[in-house]
Amino acid sequence: MLKLGVHVSIAGKIYKSIDRTVELGCNTMQIFSRNPRQWRKALLSDEDVERFKKKVKKSNISPVVIHIPYLLNLATVKKSFFKVTIKEFIADLVEADRLEADYLVTHMGSYKGGTEEGGLSRIIQALNKILKETKKVKTKVLIENTSGSGHWLGYKFSHQKIVLDGLNRPESVGICLDTAHAWAAGYKINEPRGLKSLLDEIDQAVGLERLKVIHLNDTQEKLGSLRDRHHDIGTGEIGRKGFNLIVNHPKLREAAFILETPKKRENEDKENLEAVREIYKK
Repeated sequence: MLKLGVHVSIAGKIYKSIDRTVELGCNTMQIFSRNPRQWRKALLSDEDVERFKKKVKKSNISPVVIHIPYLLNLATVKKSFFKVTIKEFIADLVEADRLEADYLVTHMGSYKGGTEEGGLSRIIQALNKILKETKKVKTKVLIENTSGSGHWLGYKFSHQKIVLDGLNRPESVGICLDTAHAWAAGYKINEPRGLKSLLDEIDQAVGLERLKVIHLNDTQEKLGSLRDRHHDIGTGEIGRKGFNLIVNHPKLREAAFILETPKKRENEDKENLEAVREIYKK
C-alpha cells in the first residue's frame, strides 16, 4: 500500500493537523511541532499531546513525521549557537517522542565560516551528545539530503556515511531523501539510470534500509542548479516520468512519501496528491 501524505499545518492546536490529514485522505503526515522560524516559547501541554496521539491512533496514520525547526544548525562554527542547537534539538526530539512520532527530520546544517570536514565533525559531536541525552527516546532522527547551495552539508551521501560512521548509536539515525534537493544537487532521477545511480549510492554509503521517508517534490530548476525550490508534482523538470519511476520503484515500496509542494491555491494539496495517486501502480 502506498504511504502518501503531505506536510500539514498545526494552526490552532497541534492535534488539528490530524483532521487536516484525514480530510486529504492521507495515511501518513509531516508537521512542525512548533513555529519553525522562532525559538521555543513553551512545551506542548499534556492535554494537547494526548489528544494528538488519540487522533493518530483512531486515524491509523503511520508513520508520523516531524520536521525540526529551520533555526537549528548542527554544523555551525559559532560555539554559543552550537550549544543552543544541541539543547533545542534535545527538547524537540523529546517532544517528538511524547507525541509518539516515528521520525524527526533534520538537515545537516551549514559550515559557513569553516570547512566541510569541520562541519561534519561538529555534526557527529552534536548528534552523539543528543543521542546520549535521549537514550529512552524511540523517535528516530532522519538526516535529509540538501541541494548543495551555499555551505550546506548533505548534498552527497558520503556526508551521511561519515556522520553515521562516527555515531555511538547509529541505529537511532536514518535517512530522508528529498527529490527536488537531489535534482538540484545533480542527480538525474527522471530516468532509470539516474535513479538507479542515486539509489546505489545511498545503498553503498549508508544502506537503503535506512531510507524511511521521501520528500516528494518537483522543481522547475535545472539539473545541478543547487537551488532549493519546490514545485507541483509532474509539472517541473523531474516530471511525471520521473515520479512514475520513483513512486513505483520496488526498492522504495516501504518508504513514506511526503509532499512539501507549494500551497498557493486552496486545493493544491489535493491536486498534488491526486497526481501521485494517478501515477502509482498498485
